[in-house]
Amino acid sequence: MLREMADVSVWPEPDVPPPYEVIVQAARESEGLLCLLTDRIDVGLMDAAAGRLRVVSNCAVGYDNIDVPAATARGIMVCNTPGVLTETTADLAWSLIMSAGRRIVEGDRYLRAGKWKSWSPQLMLGQDIHAATLGIIGFGRIGQAVARRARGFGMEVLYSDPVRQVEPEKSVGALFVALPDLLRRSDFVSIHAPLTPETRHMIGEKELALMKPTAVLVNTARGPMVDEGALAEALRKKRIFAAGLDVFEAEPLPQDSPLLNLENVVLLPHIGSASVATRTRMARMAAENLVAGLSGQRPPYLVNEEVLAL
Repeated sequence: MLREMADVSVWPEPDVPPPYEVIVQAARESEGLLCLLTDRIDVGLMDAAAGRLRVVSNCAVGYDNIDVPAATARGIMVCNTPGVLTETTADLAWSLIMSAGRRIVEGDRYLRAGKWKSWSPQLMLGQDIHAATLGIIGFGRIGQAVARRARGFGMEVLYSDPVRQVEPEKSVGALFVALPDLLRRSDFVSIHAPLTPETRHMIGEKELALMKPTAVLVNTARGPMVDEGALAEALRKKRIFAAGLDVFEAEPLPQDSPLLNLENVVLLPHIGSASVATRTRMARMAAENLVAGLSGQRPPYLVNEEVLAL
């Protein structure tokens, strides 16, 4: 799609993000930039582009990797791919809820290591999901999609959000509660809030201490919302039962992370939206944004609408 209307330069290593300096040099020579959430698009990059860069299209729903106010001030349109990954990410959150709660990955490793000798009434005991209480932090599209799935398990659903979502809570039968109450009452806690200064490390030592020793924490949102050091300590001391993480404070997860030495945590390489259909649609949406912006049209998924008035 992009090559039909522009000269396109593509970073050739799909598994290794381009260094910041490489992106800066590309921005100097480009009117449009299609980036990933691993790419830092900041004031320095925009100033280096010296007024040539007109559109930044993020192939992601979140855009905390982009300095949006700085882009707006410089007349640069910022775009994202909203809505596309809601159901796929909710599926992944449920994969982690079930894997961590029922010790699926741990059991797989146990079997492969030749440790399974016989059926035993005490072997790999996990936590029931049916009829349990699910606490959802952040009740946007993905949080609501996770809640809808919980009905099939006969779960009680609690949610915490800065703004009460009256109609969605009615449709899924969820109960609005304060975060401390949610943490105390929930058997499973799933995070679906955006990363902001207010949500950074919103789950730390104090919050983990409120959770049940049988509780499971799942994060498919953004890694910095959980204090990983505090979580590793809570898991090591069995203050909570288990965790399932698709996102981390630093990505890729450093090889010296204490999380890697724990059996009671499932770790995934940020694959929340990684289905063939969803990632294809994300790429198409990002390209559509870029094509529209470079053609002088309003991109269909524009983040900073106010830039059009400049």
